[in-house]
Amino acid sequence: MSTHPGRILRELCTQGTVAAPGAYNGLIAREVARVGFTATYLSGGALSASSGVPDIGLLTLDRFAERVREIAQHSGLPVIADADTGFGEEEMVRRTVIEYNRAGAASCHIEDQVFPKRCGHVAGKTLIALDHCVDKIKWAAEASDDCSEGDFIVCARTDARSVDGLAAAIERSHAYAEAGADMLFPEGLESEDEFARFADEMNKLCDPAPLLLANMTEFGATPHIHLDRFGELGYHVVIYPVTTLRVTMHAVRHFLADLHEGGTAAEWEESMQSRDDLYALLGYNPTGGGYSFPAP
Repeated sequence: MSTHPGRILRELCTQGTVAAPGAYNGLIAREVARVGFTATYLSGGALSASSGVPDIGLLTLDRFAERVREIAQHSGLPVIADADTGFGEEEMVRRTVIEYNRAGAASCHIEDQVFPKRCGHVAGKTLIALDHCVDKIKWAAEASDDCSEGDFIVCARTDARSVDGLAAAIERSHAYAEAGADMLFPEGLESEDEFARFADEMNKLCDPAPLLLANMTEFGATPHIHLDRFGELGYHVVIYPVTTLRVTMHAVRHFLADLHEGGTAAEWEESMQSRDDLYALLGYNPTGGGYSFPAP
């Protein structure tokens, strides 16, 4: 029996801070693995945007679980997956954990926003009651125990920093850890000092101390902080959720504008992935047949 990806991720966290770039499809997941990263992340924002819709909870659990399976299989890496608000109330939170575990994820995070949720770095968010989210986390933890003997990592995300302040984010996160969350994700922190204070408080208040996840997104409330610095501040995992999508779409937009204007893609060949490199990434030999699965 293979080792559960959640157990693999826990072991990686004992060796240093884990960088988990976002992968919103199997091809990017393969590249994340090929470059040498040891974990990857599925962002609800990236999955939604790549599907042509905003990040407001429009996609279903089945759609997310399908993409989790694709990314896990083609990367061979532990996948931390966004589960938004759990796709419903406690019963749906339980189903979410079971379906994500079945799809091969190492972990999922559940946030404390009112549905329909909003991106963590925009204004206008509303939080559900603390005891309501505590119940959701309890159900998630029980589901992990039932479907993976606790190996699946339940991560609790709080958006309280931008709604009620850092003290509220600390209070809520402590309650979520007490309810059974293995990992805590404080969204929208605004400085290194805030990350340091959050980590210090969690290590003092929680026994055992939980894993801590930091979101290093762009164009939001959080300044750019180096991976090594996050490690010094006490964070075990750093996600880069939408970065690959943003880089890709920036290039696509400029290419399409040039093609529309000039009528040829010839000048872009040096900026493209070659056919040979694509086949190498896919583990595909067009003359020998077959391909590697999962990624090498």
